[in-house]
Amino acid sequence: MKRNNTGRKYPGLLIAIEGLNASGKSTQVHLLYEWLSGMHCRVFYSQWNTSEIVNEVYRRGKKTKMLTPTTFSLIQATDFSDRYDRQILPMLKGGFIVLCDQYVFTSYAMDRIRGCDDTWIRGLYQFAMPADLVFYLNLPIHLTMQRLHDARIEPSYFDAGMDLKLSQDLFESYRLFQGRMHNEYLAMAKKYDFQLIDATLKIPEQQQIIRKMLQTTIDLKEFKEGKH
Repeated sequence: MKRNNTGRKYPGLLIAIEGLNASGKSTQVHLLYEWLSGMHCRVFYSQWNTSEIVNEVYRRGKKTKMLTPTTFSLIQATDFSDRYDRQILPMLKGGFIVLCDQYVFTSYAMDRIRGCDDTWIRGLYQFAMPADLVFYLNLPIHLTMQRLHDARIEPSYFDAGMDLKLSQDLFESYRLFQGRMHNEYLAMAKKYDFQLIDATLKIPEQQQIIRKMLQTTIDLKEFKEGKH
């Protein structure tokens, strides 16, 4: 059954795509954005950690490795809050489909792993609208590692969870940290009704699955330009 505007607080639609690093989430968001744009739908794209307000502070904190779990959490929450107020919420009120390359679930997982209180974490994001659809690109950890190796990418200090002292080896720490992230996402999957996408499939195959799920649950005519 297709979902419609009934029961939604705003006329827009919020879609989040989550996944581990190297899972291909940014690629899938971009392809979905281009497809919806090509269908003349009102669509907007928002990416994690792109707020200009905190960008420099975040960059310096990561470079100096001085971020504590609490400051790391607060900086990400500030980034999200700024983008939510300036971008996401206005677009939802305007009747746009808002695509989020990562939403609150990223912080739910990451901050909890870093030892932040679960109730406190959710309190930081209590203002955020629930996502209408959440796609999780499900990729085994060994393939995440393989993709990094193939691309000759060295994970950053914090992406590898080196601040948690999981291992002195960067890549082993990354494997352990991303493994914990994966477990947190899977634990949230049932609670928040994630749509699991097999990220081992070819990129076009994943995109077709996402589009089909979207078309079978949402009446896209509602978001056509000139229909609002």
